[in-house]
Amino acid sequence: MQNRQPPSFRGLLYRLYERRLRRGLTTAHMPRHVAMIIDGNRRWAKQLGFDSAAHGHRAGAAKMREFLEWCDDLGISVVTLYLLSSDNLTQRPSDELADLIEIIAELAEELSHYRDWRVQQVGSQVGLPEPLTAALDAAQTRTAGKQGLHINLAVGYGGRTEITDAMRSIVATHHAHGGTLEDLAETLTPELIGQHLYTGGQPDPDLVIRTSGEQRLSDFMLWQSAHSEFYFVEALGPDLRQVDFLRALRDFARRHRRFGG
Repeated sequence: MQNRQPPSFRGLLYRLYERRLRRGLTTAHMPRHVAMIIDGNRRWAKQLGFDSAAHGHRAGAAKMREFLEWCDDLGISVVTLYLLSSDNLTQRPSDELADLIEIIAELAEELSHYRDWRVQQVGSQVGLPEPLTAALDAAQTRTAGKQGLHINLAVGYGGRTEITDAMRSIVATHHAHGGTLEDLAETLTPELIGQHLYTGGQPDPDLVIRTSGEQRLSDFMLWQSAHSEFYFVEALGPDLRQVDFLRALRDFARRHRRFGG
């Protein structure tokens, strides 16, 4: 049967449902840290007939700015956006990678001037072009003293590399203080490793969301997500709606977190 409801009426129903979802959320059951794997930008561009994936990546970046506003308005403290993996640096076509790097640099610049947000890169700068590292460093320096939403931009990021870098940092620090291997074995704990991760000092993500219907981690926050809740959204990245996010938060609030138990 053909849907005869006018667009204005459908929009009204959507807004009423969104408000209902929002009213059902409480700060007591809100995640402190939400991690987002934005996926499906290239498929979105292809489905709409664009000849370049850059259209999808720009639409995805615009959606992430909107997503950050949703999080901030709900009082979430930390958001991590998975924007560019270390694998992407070698596996993406060079023209697409160049566009993506430019888009990420623009996003970092824009976020560093918005609200009271603090921007931090999490990842390695090895292999990143200088204009991108300069933009990320500038955004981090510009927002270092801000107290609002803490935004991690996972750029040049790989979870296994992060753990490897953390272990190297621990060994180097221990050696610099004249410690022995026996001492290191005694002091090495999960807490110590956590302190040397790119996100050291931050709470681990309570909720990890991935768009596009794919259900895999893709080397993202392997250590930090050990006890995270996961939520997979069918919508492609640029098509993510606030109601999709509110449903994820409602689902999170209903779960009984066992933290490995």
